[in-house]
Amino acid sequence: MSTTVDARGLSCPQPVLMTMDEIKAVGKGEIIIQVDTDTSKENVSRAAESQGWQVSDVQEEGEGYRVTIKRE
Repeated sequence: MSTTVDARGLSCPQPVLMTMDEIKAVGKGEIIIQVDTDTSKENVSRAAESQGWQVSDVQEEGEGYRVTIKRE
């Protein structure tokens, strides 16, 4: 099961904080984070990896990105 964090339109550190809250809430599985800047994409990916999550996919989506992270 995956959950989605919609952080489009928000500037850092907001997308990272939202991602970290979701990581704590779900513990494992798959989280999709929607962001609209390169900086947010990089920061969210780095934050997830620092928590032991794996960035499994990054796709351009409209004006932004869809970052998928996973943890078994």
